[in-house]
Amino acid sequence: MLQLIKSADRGYADHGWLKSFHSFSFADYYDPARMGFGALRVINEDRIAPGTGFGTHGHRDMEIISYVLSGELAHKDSMGNGETGAANSGVIRPGDVQRMSAGSGVMHSEFNHAKDQTTHFLQIWIQPDARGIAPSYEQKHFDAASKRGQLRLVAASDGAGGAVTLHADARLYAGLFDGDETAELDLAPGRLAYVHLVRGALSVNGQELTAGDALQVRQTSRLTLTAGRDAEVLVFDLAA
Repeated sequence: MLQLIKSADRGYADHGWLKSFHSFSFADYYDPARMGFGALRVINEDRIAPGTGFGTHGHRDMEIISYVLSGELAHKDSMGNGETGAANSGVIRPGDVQRMSAGSGVMHSEFNHAKDQTTHFLQIWIQPDARGIAPSYEQKHFDAASKRGQLRLVAASDGAGGAVTLHADARLYAGLFDGDETAELDLAPGRLAYVHLVRGALSVNGQELTAGDALQVRQTSRLTLTAGRDAEVLVFDLAA
């Protein structure tokens, strides 16, 4: 069973320095029918104006993934990431996947230091399997070739295939599709899937999607992705 959510039906907030589309209820946007899907709680498509960003603020008990589409995002947190000489610079760019497990509590900031370029990125929250774990951080780069015409696993509970490790029963795939490129993803019985089209156009199990559209998938054993037109897509495999 497929449920289409059109881009135009998302929540929207314009704070001047930040323009954000909300796939699920978030901040001042509230829709009781859009509170999340499985453990997936937030997909915000954010555009941060040059020289601005999110000041230091706190999170806890959430797996937070950042996926940059254009520009750069500088991250600094209470674990030391982003500090001079730290193991992780905290700066993420297109192709990077950043995972921060907020766990028992973490403070962080996110900033666009560019003078003339907007940072366009997705902020994704997934509810963890356990509360109160030690906060942790990870970032990895997945080049375009690894996603071209296929679904590349970029985040998973077991860190399989070099993916970043989630503390949740979830797998996140990223893919780039154009022309006759096709991919399939088998889903285990009882699993959910959520497809978010980042840009371009794509057909999923015969359902046409355009940029910002999403599919909630239940009781389906296989996803087939075809007819991409400059498409970039994220696919979540989730526990029911």
